[in-house]
Amino acid sequence: MKHQISRRTKRNMAKSVKGIFLILYLIIVMFPFYWMLNTSLKSSMTDIYAFPVTYWPEQPSLVNYLEILWKGNFTTYVRNSFFYSMIASVAAVIVGLCASYVLSRFKFRGKKAVLIFFLVTQMVPVFTILAPMYQILARLHLRNTFFTLPLLYFNMCIPFSVVTLRGFYAGVPVSLEEAARIDGCSRLKAIWHISLPIMKPGIAATLIFDFINSWNELFMATYFIDEETYKTITVGLNSLILKYDVKWGEMAAGSILALLPTIFLFAFAQKYMVEGLSAGAVKG
Repeated sequence: MKHQISRRTKRNMAKSVKGIFLILYLIIVMFPFYWMLNTSLKSSMTDIYAFPVTYWPEQPSLVNYLEILWKGNFTTYVRNSFFYSMIASVAAVIVGLCASYVLSRFKFRGKKAVLIFFLVTQMVPVFTILAPMYQILARLHLRNTFFTLPLLYFNMCIPFSVVTLRGFYAGVPVSLEEAARIDGCSRLKAIWHISLPIMKPGIAATLIFDFINSWNELFMATYFIDEETYKTITVGLNSLILKYDVKWGEMAAGSILALLPTIFLFAFAQKYMVEGLSAGAVKG
């Protein structure tokens, strides 16, 4: 009896310790977001730099949100980021589906080398290819256009899409497609009616990650775009860092607004993302 009580006590203690660590981890992760919200609701730099530190403004104000929404080009930046990210992520998933199907279903010379190439390109730092990309885009007259960043983001998302979707294709039994083809389906119809419905969680997860990676990108958007009408939300937030000062209130408000689309996206597609990542981890 004592032995059973002792084991039960140990299990309860272990659960309590895990719970405490999880709560501490949650506080550490969430505190920057709380502080960003706190800063965005302070109406002046005096309040932001006030000492002792205030953990919530005495008179919360939306002045920073109004400033960034109505006095700048924030809405233009948001619209640009949305269209760039959507175009790039959808195109990358479509091309990734085609390429990953070939890599998972067909045998050909150099197949392993192609897969390794896609894996290696994900490890290449962006700044190492900026100079050649700049020259290529300049010669093609594609700098400072609406299609500059979607093209670059598409190029950035392709390796991840191909490698990820290949893992999901590998989890779809070939026998299902073969059975459909025996019943009279073409290869394309077998893919459309058999493989793709099974891969929906994986496709959704890949699309969301591609969208978020494009939405958060700053380096290429700063380097390749000078025209105000084509800038993205990350560039707009970066412009709030002045030579001798930082507009912390407006930056915090802009960051909160920039987070909203990704938060809604995660909330809407959380089920698909969890299913997709779990399936990819097992099948890839």
